[in-house]
Amino acid sequence: MAHLLTIETRGPGLYEFTGKLHPLAEGDGMMTVFVRHTSCSLLIQENADPDVQRDLNAFFERLVPPADDPSMSYLTHTLEGPDDMPAHIKAAVLPVSLTIPVQNGRLLLGTWQGVYLFEHRSRPHRRSCAVQMMTSG
Repeated sequence: MAHLLTIETRGPGLYEFTGKLHPLAEGDGMMTVFVRHTSCSLLIQENADPDVQRDLNAFFERLVPPADDPSMSYLTHTLEGPDDMPAHIKAAVLPVSLTIPVQNGRLLLGTWQGVYLFEHRSRPHRRSCAVQMMTSG
């Protein structure tokens, strides 16, 4: 059975939601997380130093600037604002689903790993993720 999680965002950046996944982990198997939007993505990333999330966001902002930046003048999909098409580009190169091993009801993430929704749009959003736990045996 799939569970739907909602993640509230306040604009561009990484939003950790590892804590929402722990109660859904059961037995031994694999957990799949899928974001149900085309302008954000998912990452497993360091959760110890917030500078990592800031630097990742800054890198992708430089890599794919807003549509009103002169370097992006080739874009034609601009009706939804200067952040929309760049958000789609970022979501096309970053993962929109993750698979996490589970053992004895625990996510087998590394010591400094967390699960993040990476918001690419400028304004706040309510994002939805489908979570499916597949147990072995």
